[in-house]
Amino acid sequence: MVFSSAVFLFYFFPCFLLLYYVLPWKNAVLLIGSLWFYAWGEPRFVPLLMLSAFLNYSFGWLIARAGGQRKLLLGLGIGLNLAMLGYYKYLGFFAGILNAVGLREGALPAIVLPLGISFFVFQGISYLIDVYRRDITAQSSFLRFAMYKAMFPQLIAGPIVRYRQIAHEVDQRSLTNERIWMGFRLFVLGLAQKVLIANYVALPADQIFAVDPSKLDAPGAWVGIACYTIQILFDFAGYSNMAIGIGHMLGFTYPPNFNRPYSATSITDFWRRWHISLSSWFRDYLYIPLGGNRASPVRTYFNLALVFFLCGLWHGAAWTFVIWGLWHGALLVLERLGGAALLARLPGVVAQAWTMLCVMVGWVFFRADNVPYALKYLGSMFGAYDGVADAHPWRHNLTVTATIALTIGIVLACWRLRAGPGEKGEAKAVPAIVAARSGALANSASVLATAALALLCISSLAAGTYNPFIYFRF
Repeated sequence: MVFSSAVFLFYFFPCFLLLYYVLPWKNAVLLIGSLWFYAWGEPRFVPLLMLSAFLNYSFGWLIARAGGQRKLLLGLGIGLNLAMLGYYKYLGFFAGILNAVGLREGALPAIVLPLGISFFVFQGISYLIDVYRRDITAQSSFLRFAMYKAMFPQLIAGPIVRYRQIAHEVDQRSLTNERIWMGFRLFVLGLAQKVLIANYVALPADQIFAVDPSKLDAPGAWVGIACYTIQILFDFAGYSNMAIGIGHMLGFTYPPNFNRPYSATSITDFWRRWHISLSSWFRDYLYIPLGGNRASPVRTYFNLALVFFLCGLWHGAAWTFVIWGLWHGALLVLERLGGAALLARLPGVVAQAWTMLCVMVGWVFFRADNVPYALKYLGSMFGAYDGVADAHPWRHNLTVTATIALTIGIVLACWRLRAGPGEKGEAKAVPAIVAARSGALANSASVLATAALALLCISSLAAGTYNPFIYFRF
């Protein structure tokens, strides 16, 4: 079930909210509703989700009460989580590598990837580590812990919500009209990002990436990757905003996941803004324990490369994702070696343009089905196939509606706010129309804007526009 589907918007979500607000057993309603939400598309994997919840609940309980065996229990718990992820997500990938080098023969195992497994496995690992570090108290109720593990807003597409971030709200949370309205506005904003921008640029992106790159001239290749660059931001950020908005409507405060990443002026800055819950997870549970910046320069560079190798592999079991991760890791190492200082001396727009070029090159590998295709596509971007006789007519893919969505998406994503006097980076001030809002006028404008966006989204979905779900690969 997808947030931007009619089934969710007009049937599941209204019925769920009605029961959630009326019935006193909110944790039970949320758990049952979340299991129903997951079972809608993956009924056979509901037991796996509950097994993951029971495994992490049990090991958390044992770690909290153990004496000298705490580290052993932590290692075993993390190992079981990784074994679950490894079997479903990476067994076929590594079996293919063994086939390629002659160490194995036979067909690759046909294993279906459970939706959201990368997210709920990382949730479980962070919970066990936080209990081990005594940053949190182990949850005593399996019902409440299972509710946390299965919460449908963030179950299949994030953000990665750590238990300690919402521990105080698991047992008791406040629901006010103001918070519900704030959550609804954020949900509609995310829905608009997904439906009105991401969906409209997704079709030309998919159509152009379906073409043999040798049939693409440079403008066509750049249009294809530009569409995908906007699609993945507004689709992913839109889903995150919808999840955070639903969280507020349920009384939970989920962490922010995106902060205008395409306005970044370095790759380091980009990763402070892109998929924040994932990058901070790797920082806190892998990079810092490995030594982080405290180790020697060579060890620091190794740590960065390893973290981003695993970050790429986390996104998908394919060499394209591995290369994407290593590309970003290499760029971060180069910035540590002096690239960051050079970028800081450049005009902001130049540093931003360089950063976007690096990001878009990486997105080619992220989007391509295989490495040879990605390399050929990069060749198309830089003119290797210009002048080919039977070039793909990519202009037919870029409709007027898609062009408008692409233009709006570029402006919204890349516009950099000017810093005020004495400030560095982006301004804390916002446009005057927002800063000056007050009272009934502001409320009326907010209601009208939210209603207009909601109606546009509903109209778009009713018209049967392209509505892909890009998280199956993760």
